[in-house]
Amino acid sequence: MEHNHNNRSHTTLVDKDQAKHQHNTSGHSKDNPSHGHMGHDHHRMMIEDFRKRFWISTIISIPVLIISPMVQEFLGFTFTFPGIVIVLFLLSSIVYFYGGWPFLKGLKDEVKKGAPGMMTLIGVAITVAYAYSAAVVFGLKGKMFFWELVTLIDIMLLGHWIEMKSVLGASKALELLVSMMPSIAHKVHGEHIIDVKLEVLQKGDITLIKPGEKVPADGVIAEGESYLNESMLTGESKPVKKSVGQQVIGGAINGNGSLKVKVQNTGKDSYLNKVINLVQEAQKAKSKTQHLADRAAKWLTYIALIVGISTLIVWIALGFEFVYALERMVTVMVISCPHALGLAIPLVVAISTAISAQNGLLIRNRTAFENSRKITTLLFDKTGTLTKGDFGVTRYASVNEKFEKHEVLRLASALEQSSEHPIALGIIKKVKELNIAIPKTENFNAITGKGVEAMVEGINVKVVSPGYLKDKNLSIPKNAEGNEAETIVFVIIDEQVAGFISLADEIRPESFEAIKIFKKNKIKVMMATGDNEKVAKAVSNSLGLDGYFAEVLPHQKVEIVKDLQAKGEYVAMTGDGVNDAPALAQANVGIAVGSGTDVAAETADIILVNSNPQDILNLILFGKATYQKMIQNLIWATGYNVIAIPLAAGVLYNVGFVMGPAIGAAFMSLSTVIVAINAQLLKTKLK
Repeated sequence: MEHNHNNRSHTTLVDKDQAKHQHNTSGHSKDNPSHGHMGHDHHRMMIEDFRKRFWISTIISIPVLIISPMVQEFLGFTFTFPGIVIVLFLLSSIVYFYGGWPFLKGLKDEVKKGAPGMMTLIGVAITVAYAYSAAVVFGLKGKMFFWELVTLIDIMLLGHWIEMKSVLGASKALELLVSMMPSIAHKVHGEHIIDVKLEVLQKGDITLIKPGEKVPADGVIAEGESYLNESMLTGESKPVKKSVGQQVIGGAINGNGSLKVKVQNTGKDSYLNKVINLVQEAQKAKSKTQHLADRAAKWLTYIALIVGISTLIVWIALGFEFVYALERMVTVMVISCPHALGLAIPLVVAISTAISAQNGLLIRNRTAFENSRKITTLLFDKTGTLTKGDFGVTRYASVNEKFEKHEVLRLASALEQSSEHPIALGIIKKVKELNIAIPKTENFNAITGKGVEAMVEGINVKVVSPGYLKDKNLSIPKNAEGNEAETIVFVIIDEQVAGFISLADEIRPESFEAIKIFKKNKIKVMMATGDNEKVAKAVSNSLGLDGYFAEVLPHQKVEIVKDLQAKGEYVAMTGDGVNDAPALAQANVGIAVGSGTDVAAETADIILVNSNPQDILNLILFGKATYQKMIQNLIWATGYNVIAIPLAAGVLYNVGFVMGPAIGAAFMSLSTVIVAINAQLLKTKLK
């Protein structure tokens, strides 16, 4: 297993042409991580800006509503003072220019790009309402639309604020990847050790890595040996023993021994940097998804402009005064900008995000969440997702009547108590769980490459590998033959085989049930793991998977996802390590399990807090319910317009009905309330 793993590390690190290719294609530079950070801060500043504009505009809107003649008429009260119209104009101007600024700027940007959307629709409606009402203040005959103007701006600001809060960017992934590296390295300079910054390290430098520290750069061990934990980088579940001449990866965590490492790859050629590049590329490709509300807004913009201008032309052609025709046009323009459409999606998003979080699903990318209903194939990482991610005792037994099974474990633990070996750590963890007291040892001795021995309570105890039994011509007990995923050690007491202890990265109990349910729902389940072929096959067989990929490197996980997508599959990738980050970003839906690294979580679209594969089923079902609510709200918000626009334009003029601005606004408010109530009904869907 170790040999396997080392070969894999070697190919990752030595293949420099590929590293260069990665670098060139992604345009990654040293500044990029901080660039990601800037993007994240910019997003926060925008959220803060919308929040401030919303509250200030809303406060100014209150007096606007009180002194608006139409609102007074509607509520049956009168309140006036000299110059009231000028005050109304000035307050509304503040809301238009200050509160409406993001929409006016958005209108300009969308028109420039030739892609009108929600911003154009809002920008046109508020500008027409403001310009027309201002003209009425300064002498044009007609009604003022100031109260519709300010409420429209307030509700749109609220909608955008809620929307942006629920979708906080994914640029943090790159910062977290970079933060996996230590900030300094201990460089060996002759007889001295000097602390230098990481960027100063060059190929050929020798660095000292103390126990428990992170490896500063990819390299080869020049001196020492230790167990290195590379699970967050490679997906390998066991800490890997490394000695002179073997490869180490920057970002891996050193175990109990000191190492001197000769630096091979730094900066752009490093393994971690390749992972960063892959994440960046996949994220760039992902962000082009266009949202439903924007598409609806685009069509409503065209319809509002065409119907508005047509209304003006038709009324003038019918011989009505220009002022009356203009009022009809403005009514159409204001009514066609639906408050409900501005809230239809953000409200559902805010509610579904909150409910999901209470149920252990953190949504980072709402598009992927809405699309989870389309998933046809689930690709799982093994370590820490389908399995528990730690090397533990799966079973232990006595094979000799003289010794009880707990006694076998107790005596073995005495020999393992001071070792850092993964097997030792697994045995000690089990003994502590069972509250077994660990006895003292004397005359401790390592049996080279085969195990350890010592005197415990006056008897000779050995903990050895199956190889030791073969060497001594001792037969391996029948019940000790496990599956390929297990590592088995034997306990020999006074030269008699007393029992065995089996260790493995245990399969989560809930994985079995989850996979059955996915299959019932016609979703294929596959596994991609950094672990070796034997382990992968054993896990796949016991879970009944549709297929598996073993000894997979990070860039290969991305290829697997791409291949599945090329076959027309809608792929969800579930993982927990840095090695999964690029594949999480490439997949149609990336799901990180909470017990994994922060990096995987930051690259993923959805995070499962409880690391339970069954939660993915909840995610798919809740994704369906959320999408349905969004569609219902969009149909309602746009459907209202289908009726309101022709009525405002005056299609029923002959039967004596023309929808006035006040009735239009009342309908608009009712439509918004219905959309809000419908969004709240989502709360009943995930209980």
